Amino acid sequence: MASAGRRGHSAVDQPIETTRGIRPSYDSERFGRISERVARFIGSWAFIAWMTVVILMWVAFNVFAPGGIQPDAYPFIFLTLLLSVQASYAAPLILLAQNRQTDRDRVQYQEDRQRNERMLADSDYLAREVASLRTSLGELATRDYVRSELSETLDAIMTRLDELEADRRDLNSDAVTSDAVNSDAVNSDVVNSQESDDRPRASTSATEADPEDSPPA
Repeated sequence: MASAGRRGHSAVDQPIETTRGIRPSYDSERFGRISERVARFIGSWAFIAWMTVVILMWVAFNVFAPGGIQPDAYPFIFLTLLLSVQASYAAPLILLAQNRQTDRDRVQYQEDRQRNERMLADSDYLAREVASLRTSLGELATRDYVRSELSETLDAIMTRLDELEADRRDLNSDAVTSDAVNSDAVNSDVVNSQESDDRPRASTSATEADPEDSPPA
């Protein structure tokens, strides 16, 4: 039952204990967290204030109290012993906290190094991709080049349209002139034909009028 309980509370990343050793086992993670809390409290202003208040009260009581009830008279040997015990326990706890912080910093440093290596690899890859794209774009037509070519083509088309419009106007004027000339020729032909028709009629009427006027034979 004890073995099952110990296996149930063991961490996932820790191996399962198959046999019980001679040395006592303890949870280093829990003990490390406790040492960090103690070291954090010892390094605070609250601890300094409480320790100062306790020492002053202890010294005042042992100085001003009656002689029969003084637990630690001058030179305060028991107070010195308590402070020595507190210092002897505080130093290892602070060292444990520093060791945990060092391990944490080392892990953070490794993670930062791996992250920096990935960032450098990504930046190198992006630099190569940008260089390849720049090389590919150098072989293609740029926007300014295409724009200039289109503008030149448009100017040529507009010039050609202007020439065609001028030719069309010239053709229309030539057609109007030819129509006018043709109409004048037709009119002159009509006038000439009428005059030619009037001349035979006049000669006929003259011949018809001559026998009457001529003397009889």
